[in-house]
Amino acid sequence: MIRRYILFIMPLVLIPYFSSCMSKEVEKTSPASLYKDLEFNMPVVPEPTFPAFTVSITDFGAVGDGQTLNTLAIAAAIDKVTAKGGGKVVIPRGLWLTGPIILKNNINLSIEEGALVIFSSDKDLYPLIETSFEGHNTVRCTSPIYGKDLENIAITGNGVFDGTGEAWRPVKKEKLADSQWKKLVKSGGVLSENGKIWYPSESSLEGQNLSEMNVPKQLGNIEEYKKIKDFLRPVMVSLVNCKKVLFDGPVFQNSPAWCLHPLMCEDLTIRNITVKNPWFSQNGDGLDIESCKNSIIYNCNFDVGDDAICIKSGKDADGRKRARPTENLIISNCIVYHGHGGVTIGSEMSGGVKNMHVSNCTFIGTDVGLRFKSNRGRGGIVENIYFSGINMINIPTQAISFNLYYGGLSVSEMLAEGRNTETTTGEIPPVSEETPLFRNISIKNLTCKGASQAIYLQGLPELNLENIIFENIDIEADNGLTSIDANGISIKGMRLITKNLPALNFINSLNVNIEKLDVAENQKPYIDIKGKKSTNITIRSVNSGNKNKAVIGDEVDNRTISIL
Repeated sequence: MIRRYILFIMPLVLIPYFSSCMSKEVEKTSPASLYKDLEFNMPVVPEPTFPAFTVSITDFGAVGDGQTLNTLAIAAAIDKVTAKGGGKVVIPRGLWLTGPIILKNNINLSIEEGALVIFSSDKDLYPLIETSFEGHNTVRCTSPIYGKDLENIAITGNGVFDGTGEAWRPVKKEKLADSQWKKLVKSGGVLSENGKIWYPSESSLEGQNLSEMNVPKQLGNIEEYKKIKDFLRPVMVSLVNCKKVLFDGPVFQNSPAWCLHPLMCEDLTIRNITVKNPWFSQNGDGLDIESCKNSIIYNCNFDVGDDAICIKSGKDADGRKRARPTENLIISNCIVYHGHGGVTIGSEMSGGVKNMHVSNCTFIGTDVGLRFKSNRGRGGIVENIYFSGINMINIPTQAISFNLYYGGLSVSEMLAEGRNTETTTGEIPPVSEETPLFRNISIKNLTCKGASQAIYLQGLPELNLENIIFENIDIEADNGLTSIDANGISIKGMRLITKNLPALNFINSLNVNIEKLDVAENQKPYIDIKGKKSTNITIRSVNSGNKNKAVIGDEVDNRTISIL
């Protein structure tokens, strides 16, 4: 309860400070400035342009009373603009109840200030379609906003889209107060066998029982999926294989599953949007960029129930067969108020992620700050990733987390189960196309005030994390740095203010070079090195007065360790 109270009041205290800082940054962040000093070559992302032709949905009989279903009126407006060669479809001030909005080429869907689009809870309005979710080819309900194989489309304006997610989502008892849980149970629905998860219907619960990581595996054609349709909750905005896409301005909130999911899109611009989901919302991701090429995301705010900004490229065999990485991506000047990860790569990254630049972002109380996750079976390469100018505060778990044993839980949930440091005992499998590789990742100019752990690096024994670079890092945390199965860790300038020692733990890590390490002087050792594979480690500490610096395991070759 105390932690929840702190997480509640801290954003209120910090918003004025961060807002003043970010307002200055907003003035500087323009499309042209995003490409300055990039670490990789990237083309300028073109934005869609539209003819001057404009219609309002009210021209086609839409009624903004929150009661009248406006699906056909909105579709008619889109059809009219399409017939004219493109233009703007305006949603004016009002409460607009609707089923799915199906976009078409050359459409700018513009929602004006004061407009609230409420997507109907009637699941019969959302037909089943073949799509992708959680990185797998599967079947889901049609998304509230959907477009496929389109070009030159936009969603703009200052209004709000609400996905009515409460009609779709399961809820875990542990995430609600007792009074909230009792009210939810009384509202209807069914409980899981152990009574700890509420589902909206029997169909939803049956779907969960047939699924692995939210994807049913035993079912074949669409007909077989109909019996669990309630479980097949859609992402709120699904754009598949689209080119020249723009999001600019609206609020997207309360999604059934993930909120925004551009999949296999090219030339994507996302700016000035706000994404909001309840903090307890299951799979309530903010933005999932999957297998997209040439994308810029800037001046956006996120407050969600799962990973806030998540980078993906398909999962396991489906992702490797698709073989489309997410590449050429810029993220800048974004704030995350709540989420499992501020910026996350994985765990569905089987098609690879490369050429990604993240700068000038702020995370306030996110479960993890920078989160990298995968597992054996994924395959794929994550490389050439660059972070700079990252500020964090009140991170409940790890400020920076690499976990290649990810099993579907948030870091908080893993810690609650006592699953922090994964063991690497047992038979080590050979490297294959199913082995994920994370390499050439740079994190510079990062400050974090308050975390359970500063940095957690967990690679695989058969294929280590490779070439992870830290520069100018300042972190205050209960625990310091843990590195397991990592090769080529470079640190230039790091201050760790930790409650617990040792501040640095190395297990089977090699080719480590640390310069200008600053930790609080203490009579206890602040470096621990274990594992017979640990070798070629050089640490130059500015705390030269501490004579008892390190504990080195008997299995480690002392001749390869230099601590100055």
